[in-house]
Amino acid sequence: MIQERRLAETFLSLVQIDSVSRNEAAVCQEIEKRLQALGAETFIDDSAAKTGSDTGNLIARFSGTVDIPSILLSAHMDTVEPGCGIRPVFENGYFRSDGSTILGADDKSAIAILLEALSVIQEDRIPHGPIECVLTVCEEIGLLGAKFLDIAKIRSRIGYVLDATDTHGIITRAPGANKLTYIVHGKDAHAGAAPEKGINAIAVACKAIAAIKLGRIDHETTCNIGIIQGGLATNIVPNKVVVKGEVRSHDPNKLEDITKIMTSAFEHAVQNTQPTPEEGTVPKLEAHIESDFVRTNIPDDHPVVKLAMAAAAELNIPLVTKTTGGGADANVFFSHDIITGVLGTGMKDMHTVRESVSMADMVEATRLLLGILRLHANRSY
Repeated sequence: MIQERRLAETFLSLVQIDSVSRNEAAVCQEIEKRLQALGAETFIDDSAAKTGSDTGNLIARFSGTVDIPSILLSAHMDTVEPGCGIRPVFENGYFRSDGSTILGADDKSAIAILLEALSVIQEDRIPHGPIECVLTVCEEIGLLGAKFLDIAKIRSRIGYVLDATDTHGIITRAPGANKLTYIVHGKDAHAGAAPEKGINAIAVACKAIAAIKLGRIDHETTCNIGIIQGGLATNIVPNKVVVKGEVRSHDPNKLEDITKIMTSAFEHAVQNTQPTPEEGTVPKLEAHIESDFVRTNIPDDHPVVKLAMAAAAELNIPLVTKTTGGGADANVFFSHDIITGVLGTGMKDMHTVRESVSMADMVEATRLLLGILRLHANRSY
């Protein structure tokens, strides 16, 4: 039986342990201790050297009472800023912070739900297959923990990531994304005494950006310029500017096409800027395109979807498949042929000091997870 008080106490305890990205060691140790108390075999991978975190990803395994393939359950341990010194408040059925920080429900509500479900399984002796829990680091700064996870250590081929809002939805479609970095090189000069001897790198970049349609391109594609860094002083013609952006799309061809369009805009702006007489090698462009994550696209008849739907129906919980514009660790797992749907915990207004999660939603998410594990054990879906 789900113990609401224990679930609440677990959540309150976890959110009060600071774990901003790259500083997850303390919360990792606490979660590992709790998982070991439930009988899990645990280990921490060596991803820290690549993520820059003070710990690796935490992996826990529970032997099954039923001989079937294992199932993956995953959440992330890190939070965004301002995430230190969180003082949680519980009022009218909702958890919030005191307003000076985030709450950390993203994603510690998920971890609390996982721990409660695993506790109930042990206490009530519920038959279950082998379970793998993967608690990642540095999700909030580019899915880094998942990207550098030693995937060879993961045995599951299906699973669920708990990292969404809607407890009545399972995310089955998420976009792929490219990260774009454009470095425009110009020429420095005194902005007052001899501006004609310089080439303003920022001005060149601005011409490129002005030629690009940003925002929503269509129902499945977006692009954005999010960072512009350049210049040393107002009296110096800037000789370098760095522009960073992204493209996302559910269609791989559109992802490639919009990426090319954005790059072409920068190439055109550079090519159409006249060099100074003294310097014919500038302006010039460096373009760096990197795949951030691949799209996920899980058919409605896939076992991951059918299992969740069957469990929800049995519990009279309405559940629908959903499409999102965001990425999650599930995108990384998907690229390794580990098909993971994304389930919600009820968290709202994430990444703000207004973040909240309701007790009722956390209980319902725990019920659904328990239902999934029960049905997985007897494969009645």
